Amino acid sequence: GEFQTFQHYFKQINLRMTYPLKVDYCGVCSLPPEYCENGPLFEKCKEWMEENLPDHYARLILNKTQEELEAMTLGNGKKKQTRGGKAMKNLTKKQEVQKQVSVGRSMRARKKYVTLIRGLKTCDMNLKKCSKAFGQKFACGSSVTGDDEITVQGDVIDDIMDFIAEELGIDADLVVDVGDIKD
Repeated sequence: GEFQTFQHYFKQINLRMTYPLKVDYCGVCSLPPEYCENGPLFEKCKEWMEENLPDHYARLILNKTQEELEAMTLGNGKKKQTRGGKAMKNLTKKQEVQKQVSVGRSMRARKKYVTLIRGLKTCDMNLKKCSKAFGQKFACGSSVTGDDEITVQGDVIDDIMDFIAEELGIDADLVVDVGDIKD
């Protein structure tokens, strides 16, 4: 009875599908186009979809009535609920920040110094890998001590500035010596 009808229905669907399935994703919100209308960036998604995925745009947007489109954009004064997650947080963080790496030293005890490197994240560098490279190059302890800070044991400001420019590929004009840092 009912189960056989259900099985027959799925066999018909599977005959029309070819594997592997090709799934398109929105370049703005990284969701499949069918879900863009539920995301917080729907207006930007529509613009992107019109340029890059015109077939999806025609199917999803142009086939809607004007009332449905207004309800989707919530132009009727209602506040749209925003949904988050890691993907949405990353979209807002990618604003252009000034790229600059500052290198300075801080007194540790008596005549001992540590070298502080800040701003490597602005140049899209992996702090853990950079810290390990500093420790190996200068034969000293090196660790990630903050959100965008690496501490290297010893007063090696000049050597580190050269190393950052030559080995890490960061433009020498972006590396600044800030001298003594008081914490």
